[in-house]
Amino acid sequence: MTVSEKTFRQVALEDPSGRWELHCGQLRQKPGMTAGHNNVQFNLVHQLDLQLDWNQFRVRADAGHVRRSASQYYIPDVFVIPVDLMRNQLPSRDLETYSTPLPLVVEVWSPSTGNYDVDSKLPEYQRRGDLEIWRIHPYDRTLTAWRRQPDGTYAELTFTGGTVQPVALPNVTIDLDTLFD
Repeated sequence: MTVSEKTFRQVALEDPSGRWELHCGQLRQKPGMTAGHNNVQFNLVHQLDLQLDWNQFRVRADAGHVRRSASQYYIPDVFVIPVDLMRNQLPSRDLETYSTPLPLVVEVWSPSTGNYDVDSKLPEYQRRGDLEIWRIHPYDRTLTAWRRQPDGTYAELTFTGGTVQPVALPNVTIDLDTLFD
């Protein structure tokens, strides 16, 4: 059964612990994750929080939604929001949702969501125009980055160690060895 945007927003607000997403008009509950997934997610948030200018950016982990269309709402594992976008939502009692492209959106691979993230969510993040999209694999110890190019296409890069600097986040360097610890 296809769910309307209005119904989805109501369900997501009334059941926040349900971690509801909407894919092609279908409700989808985000499942629990492995310790490896959660460790990498926490380590990434920690590294980002230590380096980002609090006056310019905020980090969300399993909170807030990115919206591509009335039938597509997702909860990325991690994403970075320009503070002005976040502040615009503070007076609202509606679902925290970001429709404009973001500087960094991240999914961490998990056995329960790995194929869904790659096949369904990552292409939608590209259609949204997010500036950089990461898929981190905690068991293979890889980070795959899709970086938006001036012509709207994405360049794909894979990192297996060392450091990574997100293109849209000045002065941020993510240490992959620390990330995977």
